[in-house]
Amino acid sequence: MILIKLKEHRHFAVLLYYLVIYCLYIYTEKVTVPQYIMYSKLDDYIPFVKEMVIPYLFWYIYIFIALMYLGFTSKKDFYKLCGFMFVGMTICFIIYLLFPNGQNLRPLVLGDDLLSYVIRYIYYTDTPTNSAPSMHVLDSIAVHLTITNCDKLKNNRMLRLTSGISMLSIIASTVMIKQHSIIDVLYGIILSLIIYWGIYKVNIYKYLSSKKFIYVNDVNR
Repeated sequence: MILIKLKEHRHFAVLLYYLVIYCLYIYTEKVTVPQYIMYSKLDDYIPFVKEMVIPYLFWYIYIFIALMYLGFTSKKDFYKLCGFMFVGMTICFIIYLLFPNGQNLRPLVLGDDLLSYVIRYIYYTDTPTNSAPSMHVLDSIAVHLTITNCDKLKNNRMLRLTSGISMLSIIASTVMIKQHSIIDVLYGIILSLIIYWGIYKVNIYKYLSSKKFIYVNDVNR
C-alpha cells in the first residue's frame, strides 16, 4: 500500500531541485560583488512599512500551499508551477552572475518590537545583493498565474481573488520593507511574463510531454 502511494506521488521528487536552488543561492551570495546598484527615484516615494514583513514572509506559505495542493490534485499544473519557478529562479541566478547587482535602500531599523527584530534578521541573513530580478516577485506571479490557469481552480472566483491579493501584497512588501527597488520588481514581472508565455502560450509543456520528458500518463491524471 505504501509503495503504491509513493508511486502515485513520485512527481514530488521534482522538488529536489530546490537543493540546486539553495546551492546557487549560497554560491551567488559569496561571489557576487555588486557592480550595478538598482535604484529609481520612485523608490524615494515608497514608504518603509515594517508591517509588510508579514506578507513578505507569507511568500513561503503561499508557495508551499500551492505546491502541496497541486501536487495532490493536478500533476499537470504541479509540473507547470515547478517549471515556472525553477526555470525562473535559475535564470535569475545566471543574471546575478552576469549582471552583478544590489541595492542600498535599507533603512536603520531600531525598534524593539517583533516586526523590527524580524526585519533586522532578514537584513542580516540576506545581503542586499542579487536583487534584480526579484525572485519573490517571480514566484508569487508564478503561483497566481498557475492557479488562474488550473482547470480545477480557475472558476473559483474567491480563491482567485484571494490569490491575487496575496500576490500583490507580497510584491508590494518587497519594496515596502526595502528589500528591493521598484526596478527589481519590474524585472521580475518581465521575466515572469516571458516564462508564462513559454509555458501557457507556446505550450512548451505539451512539447516536452510529447517527447516523453514527462510521464504523460501521470500528468493527465
